Amino acid sequence: MSETKEKIVALAGQLVRKKGFNAFSYKDISDPLEIRNAAVHYHFPAKSDLGTEVIGCELEKFAENVEKWKGLPEDKQIMKLVEVFQKHNKNGMVCLMGSLAPDFETLSAPMQKKLQQMGNEMLDWLAEKLEKGRRKKLLRFEGHAYDRALLIMTNLQSSLLLSRVLGPSVFNRISERVLKDLK
Repeated sequence: MSETKEKIVALAGQLVRKKGFNAFSYKDISDPLEIRNAAVHYHFPAKSDLGTEVIGCELEKFAENVEKWKGLPEDKQIMKLVEVFQKHNKNGMVCLMGSLAPDFETLSAPMQKKLQQMGNEMLDWLAEKLEKGRRKKLLRFEGHAYDRALLIMTNLQSSLLLSRVLGPSVFNRISERVLKDLK
């Protein structure tokens, strides 16, 4: 990927997390990067092309993290996931899926498909870590691991949204409770 294209995708990712996908324009990208609008259109003829690329990059980051974490015990891997969300909280951003979900019906079919892929990959990974951690007696919880993964993911996503309104300590309280409930 060219340097300009990388910068466009990175800035778009930040804008999605701060403002929402439908709330920014190519001008919001071209002005801070000091490039012409045409340059953004050159790399991404349609805004949905840009959105699909942003989600794809997020999937790549997740895969890279999973690879880095795989030598850790399952409880520590889950903690690493929480730390990713914590970083978003510190930066005043919501997670990508949490930002795009309210606009899901307005997204192009390729963006919807990519977002669903991201959700499924994250939930499947989390459910697997939960189940393996439970078998090793590193984690304790009732019910199906996938159901617990859904609870954890929705708590993390909503805690970022609530933190925008009620302050960043909300995320810490919720994420700490989520982790304690697994012990």
